[in-house]
This record gives sequence, C-alpha cells and structure tokens, in this order.
Amino acid sequence: MPMVLSRTKTIEEIAQEVFDIEAQAILKLKDRVGANFEQAINLIYNCHGRVIITGMGKSGHIGRKIAATLTSTGTPSYFLHPAESTHGDSGIITRQDVVIAISNSGETAELLNLLPLIKRFEVPMIAMTGKTNSTLSQKADVTLDISIEREACPLGKAPTTSTTATLAMGDAIAICLLQKRGFTEEDFLLFHPSGALGKGILYKATDLMIKDERLPLVSETTSFKEAIKLISDKKLGCAIAVNNNGIMTGILTDGDIRRTLLKYTSAENLTVKDVMTINPKTVQPSDLAAKALAIMEKHSITSLVVIDENSRPEGLLHVHDLLKAGVA
Repeated sequence: MPMVLSRTKTIEEIAQEVFDIEAQAILKLKDRVGANFEQAINLIYNCHGRVIITGMGKSGHIGRKIAATLTSTGTPSYFLHPAESTHGDSGIITRQDVVIAISNSGETAELLNLLPLIKRFEVPMIAMTGKTNSTLSQKADVTLDISIEREACPLGKAPTTSTTATLAMGDAIAICLLQKRGFTEEDFLLFHPSGALGKGILYKATDLMIKDERLPLVSETTSFKEAIKLISDKKLGCAIAVNNNGIMTGILTDGDIRRTLLKYTSAENLTVKDVMTINPKTVQPSDLAAKALAIMEKHSITSLVVIDENSRPEGLLHVHDLLKAGVA
C-alpha cells in the first residue's frame, strides 16, 4: 500500500527514508542475479549487432542512461523510443541485434506494439520488468526481475524506487560486460577523449617522466656529501641510487638527508647506500600517469622512479609535472 503522506517528519527524516527505501530495493536485486541474469549477459556478449533499448516515460529516461553506459564501456547500444518506432524508427532493429525492453508493469502498449516486429525478425529480447507474469515477460527470451516493494514517493505514484532499481540493474549489466570483454582504461579513453574522464588516463608514465641527462642518477657507493651536491644541482629533491649493473637499489630524498643529519654527528664517511631509502615505490613506463599520481597521494610522496622490467631507472615522475599536465 502507498505510504501515508506525513506532515510530522522533518526534511532530513524524509530524505533519509527515501535513501533507505531505494537502497533496500537495490540490495534485494542481488538475490535475483542467477541463471536469467547470466543468460542475458551471454545474449548481449554474443550479439553481432547492437543492443536496442526501449521504454516509455521514466523507463525511457532510464533506458537512455543504460544505453549511454553500455556504449561508453564497449557495448554498442541505441535507445529506441517505442512511440516513434511505429512511425518508421523501428527500421533500426536488425536480425543481429538484441532488444532490452523496459516496463515496470510489463503492459506498456507502445512496447507491446513492437513485439510483432521483434518476433518476426527473431531478435532476442530481454525484458526488464517488475511484473514477471506480464505480457512483456511472457514474450521475452529472458526476464530480469526489477520488482520493488514500494516507491519512495509517499503517494505510490511517481516512479522513484522502481527507476533506481532499473538503473542499478542496467549498471550491473554494463559492468559485467565490461569485465567479460576485458575492457581497459585505454579502451575507455577511446570513447572519452575529452573532459575529466579522458584527461585522467590520457598520459602514461613515459610521456611525463624526466629522463636522460636530467635524471638524477648516483652510484650507491658515492659519498653522502657528493650526493647532496647532485641533488642540489638537479633541483628535483632526490637522487636515484644504482649499483654497478645500473640496477636501482634505492633513492635518496630531502627527507633522508634531514634524517641523516639529525642522526649522525659526522657525515664524512657515509655513502649513499648507508642512508638511502631502499625498496622505494616505482612504476613502469607503460603505467598510467593517473596510477602514479594515486600512489604519490596514498604514500604522501612527490616523486616516483620509472623503472624497466630489469629494475633499471628510465625516468622520474614529479607530482608537479603530473598536475600541470592535467592528470587527476
């Protein structure tokens, strides 16, 4: 039954109740992830065409979002307005496609009008509905149950919880397909070349690293005082220590220098190996710059050494260069 509209609850209480109702509805979807859901994923994964998503009203708005999410994560999708489909737009559906029809009631007339065409071309259809015994469900190849106990709307009229549950089911489909396809961050960039989404994964470590003669390399046997001079000359706040084979063995930072001066009364006989930080955080040239920035933020450091597969230094990443390049 619809909730009775209360005039005694505060705005905060009403909002919290909405969150509780919708969150509980989403959590109950977990119990419905089974054979039907897996069959739906396989139908879409093996589709040689596109995913055609259709729905009226609020279901249509959610359908557009699901289509957009699928498309941006490697599953070509298109939203078809069911009312327009009977005026020529249904021609976009081909035998190679899969249709996802969204209707909470499962009896939306405009959707049911599409059924003859879908069946004629033998196009697989996935129904997302709150009524598993509805006409839409009975005609579908697979039904995904998005039923809810009640809408968050106290009048029980405005689609709220039902649309939230539908959107969550669509997100689950998209992410399962993303994982199944092995969709990578680089793939994501191809679909998001502009804006913050793309900008954060545009660069790799090799694109932004300091290298060649600017790289502050020092032998681990170099004296502590000579290493300080190198750090001062290079103006990068650190020196990368290597052994006789050119393999990195540690890093000497401004912090290491301060700690050494506080610990020892005399630094005359100290070498880099005596005071350096061993096993520093590193990345490889092919790693994303966004990954490097995340490591820096997590460990409160400003520089990362870029090493090859043999642990030989190839470059140095500095947080200022990453931020200047727009990595986020």
